[in-house]
Amino acid sequence: MARSKFQTLTEQMFYILLCLRTECCGMDIMDKVPEMTGGRVQVGSGTLYNLLEQFLDAGMICETKAEGRRRSYILTEKGCEMLKNEKERLLQQIADYDRFFPEG
Repeated sequence: MARSKFQTLTEQMFYILLCLRTECCGMDIMDKVPEMTGGRVQVGSGTLYNLLEQFLDAGMICETKAEGRRRSYILTEKGCEMLKNEKERLLQQIADYDRFFPEG
């Protein structure tokens, strides 16, 4: 059976949505993600704009303004819920790890 779209988020998806808790444009996101992760996660422009389009189509973000080619976005209630669900999923993974590897 195929996995439902956005059932789980990649790191890039997670951090893009996290950035969009406040209004941002694409360039802001490309700067913020490496800053948030100490350079561990990078988002290329092709990936970013593809994901932004998918998030828009899914109703997880909305466009707040457009100035020429520069567009700004913010998280919707649906996007906030997805981000919260992903946080809970990650916390459950940590709890499972701790339960099965208590010394680790």
